[in-house]
Amino acid sequence: MLSHLDEKGRPTMVDVGAKAVTRRIAVARACVVFPREVADQLRASGSNTSSEWTGPKGPIFATAIVAGVLAAKRTWELIPLCHPLPIDGITVTCEARDETSVEVLCTVKTTHKTGVEMEALTGASVAALTIYDMTKALSHDIVIERVELVQKSGGKSDYASS
Repeated sequence: MLSHLDEKGRPTMVDVGAKAVTRRIAVARACVVFPREVADQLRASGSNTSSEWTGPKGPIFATAIVAGVLAAKRTWELIPLCHPLPIDGITVTCEARDETSVEVLCTVKTTHKTGVEMEALTGASVAALTIYDMTKALSHDIVIERVELVQKSGGKSDYASS
């Protein structure tokens, strides 16, 4: 039987009441790819010592970080079968990875009976969407790709992408 279906095949939230409370951590990644001319313009908007880019709507990475944190905290309101969780910590980073792309990483931690993979994936996704929103005035050829779980620990099994 699938975990999120009842005996009649209807969606149901998994009962985690009998599971052990453990420390759970999940890391998710999203990549935002820009046309070269847009990436050049955005890179030039920051200083050589700054990890911030500025676009038509203001500070891009700072805004995306706040959006990613907020999204991770509210995942249970967006994904129907997710549990509301006591989140111990959320870290979102945005870094230029090469000439045309930015990597978003979202790490979520909890001490609870169920994992935080969906929270990390939601945080990374919304941060990437925010980067798109903050820069779309420059081009609509911006692409969000590779939204993926990078690693998780705690619970029944650990995972790390290759």
